[in-house]
Amino acid sequence: AGGLRLEAGVYDEKAVTARHSVTNGKFPAIKFSDLANCYVLDRTKRILVEKSAYPVYQPSSILDVKPKPASYISAKTKADIESWRVRAGQILMTCSGTIGKVTYVSKTLDGKIFSQDLMRIDAKNNFDAGYLYIYFKTKAGSDILLSQNYGAVIQHINPEHLENIPVPDAPENLKRQIHELIVNSYALRDESNALIDEATQILIDELQLPDIDDFKNEKYFTVNVKNLFGRLDASYHAPIVGRIIEHLKNHAAEVTTIGDSRISSAVILPGRFKRVYVDEGHGITFFSGKNIGELDPSDKKYLSFAMHDEKIKNELTIHENMILVTCSGTVGKIALVPKHWDGWAMTHDIIRLIPNEKLCGYIYIWLQTDYANKLINRETYGAVVKHIETFHLESVSIPLLKNSVAQERINELALLANEKRYEAYKLEQAALKIFEEEIL
Repeated sequence: AGGLRLEAGVYDEKAVTARHSVTNGKFPAIKFSDLANCYVLDRTKRILVEKSAYPVYQPSSILDVKPKPASYISAKTKADIESWRVRAGQILMTCSGTIGKVTYVSKTLDGKIFSQDLMRIDAKNNFDAGYLYIYFKTKAGSDILLSQNYGAVIQHINPEHLENIPVPDAPENLKRQIHELIVNSYALRDESNALIDEATQILIDELQLPDIDDFKNEKYFTVNVKNLFGRLDASYHAPIVGRIIEHLKNHAAEVTTIGDSRISSAVILPGRFKRVYVDEGHGITFFSGKNIGELDPSDKKYLSFAMHDEKIKNELTIHENMILVTCSGTVGKIALVPKHWDGWAMTHDIIRLIPNEKLCGYIYIWLQTDYANKLINRETYGAVVKHIETFHLESVSIPLLKNSVAQERINELALLANEKRYEAYKLEQAALKIFEEEIL
């Protein structure tokens, strides 16, 4: 009955309990294959290039509200690259490494190219897409799915493992209600992304910034000893940084730094500490830097209040409109804390920037640009794992615009985008609540 699987995980107690709750629930259970088809692409050798018309996204980015391409594929790649594009209305599921993470394809991802380590799911009825998406977001759906994985080191799951997964066959009106909530949630995320793009374009236009690639970065250059500033790593002195700053000085009213008291009141980096985790409901919600691009962080844990009370109060807790900056490993990922994260805690590998209330949206828009990313990453140190400290972030340049109206508009658009993300979160949570309370 277990499909000849000998791994103990297939018969895990959590999965058995979840299957029982689904198959003996309020509504009869049907097979996943009755509701949807799923497939993965054949593996093909890709030719990666520095820039091309084919940006490719990694499966790990499907949970990001505003994902960025990880690389570019050459047109010379011997494959039907167009078939790698995902379509609006599909569900995407990670099926290698970290498995079982799901997203719904809306305007933001429609037509984007994803690698082969991603399962594409097509619902047979349109309204089943949102329904299946939220099912795999529930604890029961997730536990059943994860019991199907295989692999000693890198975990995998194949389309055939999904076929017989039981799914509650709820009435059509409930399925439609859940689907519409998910569609509207993702529509709000799309609107949020459009607002951020609009704000970014206003900033670029006001500063007359060319494409980042137009700031040429020579491989070979000389540096006067007077300008070393104690840094002997060549990346710190890369010519592109000087050219960006010089351009800003020529087109902005003023170029100051993040540490300026007009820009921020504090830049905080908690010290390392041994964490004590507890069950949900017994501690503060805690998540890591790899999740800061997500609407609802997927790998939430719960940190003990009793063991970390002072550290939680003084260093770890984040608040709405704080700006978060990753400072270890992948440096320079930026997030503006939305309302539903207020009061949660984050890892010590995230710098908390407490911005001027009237500029928080503007500062966020500047820091998430490619130009600011170059300025942040010049500060990194470390031979294998890159790091920055608070004083590095404080020294990063930020332009203040000559057009104060445009600057205020950028700020307003960023805050409105953040509000829409909060509304999107509430709609998804409403769908999750309906599924768990009225169906499971």
